[in-house]
Amino acid sequence: MQAKAEARYIRVSAQKARLVVDLIRGMQAGAALNTLRVANKRIAPTVEKVLQSAIANAVNRDEDVDVDTLVVSEAYVNEGPRMKRVRPAPMGRAYRYQRRMSHIVIKVAGKDKE
Repeated sequence: MQAKAEARYIRVSAQKARLVVDLIRGMQAGAALNTLRVANKRIAPTVEKVLQSAIANAVNRDEDVDVDTLVVSEAYVNEGPRMKRVRPAPMGRAYRYQRRMSHIVIKVAGKDKE
């Protein structure tokens, strides 16, 4: 049994979000939530929200799933679109810069009953 949650168009670079997502990959869901609560990164509360959504999706999909046995089976961050912006520069020039976005995907899996 697997459930997925995705947050799209999050205003953080994929590189920075991967630092937090790499912390929780393969962990038990409860331990991952605790790790995200103490992580000192700006994106950590957003990743925590996505993980809680994945857990809720697992419960909605199968009522008798044991939340304590859920494991973060997959967690990855993809690049989203970039917003191109222009900053004024000396002597009438303009410097271009990009505001990056990312898509965060977390999948949780439970043990199948046999």
